[in-house]
Amino acid sequence: MPVVRVHESYHRAPKGLTAKDEDRLATAAVARLRAQGYHVSCDEEFDTDDRPASYPPSSSSVAHIASRVREATTTDETATALTELTAPHDGVLTAIEEVLTATADFYDGLGEPSDPHIARRLRYLADEVLLTIRTDLSDSRNQLADRHAPHPGRSTCDQEVPANERERSAVCACPPPPRTLPAPPPPVAVGLRR
Repeated sequence: MPVVRVHESYHRAPKGLTAKDEDRLATAAVARLRAQGYHVSCDEEFDTDDRPASYPPSSSSVAHIASRVREATTTDETATALTELTAPHDGVLTAIEEVLTATADFYDGLGEPSDPHIARRLRYLADEVLLTIRTDLSDSRNQLADRHAPHPGRSTCDQEVPANERERSAVCACPPPPRTLPAPPPPVAVGLRR
């Protein structure tokens, strides 16, 4: 159980466990932490060589796509990263659509008065909002793929440093990216609101 205090945070065993269950839980926690690469000091009775399989959360693969886009130096690299989001059969957005639809189906059978409304709203998100996002991202991806151009403000760093510098991290020989001001937003059509 997570415990968060003003100056510390830690985990504790749930109340009501037997001593045997507490020992089993502590041993499993040591194994999981070590499987993730943490150094764990513990009493000998909790020490274990077990390393349970661990799987990164799905969100980390999506975050990896964002980091690939941040590091991309060409339009092709960015288009390749966006393909994982927009692929029609196994892309991230297709998976999100499946989750929204499955959740809507779940709400349909719950029987509370508000459940049909929630199901319709989830289907609207899947059918309309997500479709708009997918269409816009796919169009952007396709435009980038057709350009085949380097990004003018990004270059691949070869980590070369001047001969008189001892540390790579101190000075990079790459020229700094040009500073550009953000483009102003497009004008908004003014009209009567209903």
